[in-house]
Amino acid sequence: MPMGPLHVIYEDNHLIAVYKPADVLVQGDSSGEPTLMGAVKFWLKEKYKKPGNVFLGLVQRLDRRVSGVMVFARTSKAAARLSEQIRARAVEKTYRALVEGQVLAGNRLLKHWLSEDDGYVAAHDAPGPDRKEARLSWQVLRRDEKATLLEIDLETGRKHQIRVQLAKAGHPVVGDSRYGARMPWPKPGIALVAYRLRLRHPTQARDLCFELPPALDPLRG
Repeated sequence: MPMGPLHVIYEDNHLIAVYKPADVLVQGDSSGEPTLMGAVKFWLKEKYKKPGNVFLGLVQRLDRRVSGVMVFARTSKAAARLSEQIRARAVEKTYRALVEGQVLAGNRLLKHWLSEDDGYVAAHDAPGPDRKEARLSWQVLRRDEKATLLEIDLETGRKHQIRVQLAKAGHPVVGDSRYGARMPWPKPGIALVAYRLRLRHPTQARDLCFELPPALDPLRG
């Protein structure tokens, strides 16, 4: 799908935080479609009139169908340090999702073991061969008779983790027919957004928090 204008949330000499639209690839594949990385590189090249290639380090990923906040490194040092924070689970990743059904108020911790077969991820209640532990917690923000808006703190970062664990709990993400959703989502992608990122600046002694601007939040309202 067309990228549209790039929305930059924060930028300095070491990193850049941007909005990733739903149904946009983060990095290239065999399809040759436009990518978010390509758009960010072009934006930096134009802004700073840089000749040649622009360095951009990929330190996290978002599913194609998910929108939200993404951070890229602008130097190799920042890339190494941000990647280490993610490996050490020192980056706080908060998502929001509109899910099918009425979820009981309060907080809940989900723990499963995930397996993958030909791109499809399944959640299991017990460990086993080639299964990876996955943990998340949620709290209810609002609900009606058909759907519930959740805020989700991701403790591990597995492929399709939120989508699969919520479906296993009986509350698939609205629009996510791959994992059993029946309710349609009238906007691009599915009703899941990467809402907030908290991390340590890779070269400065300060914490950073990047939050999805209200105007870009497809779950708002």
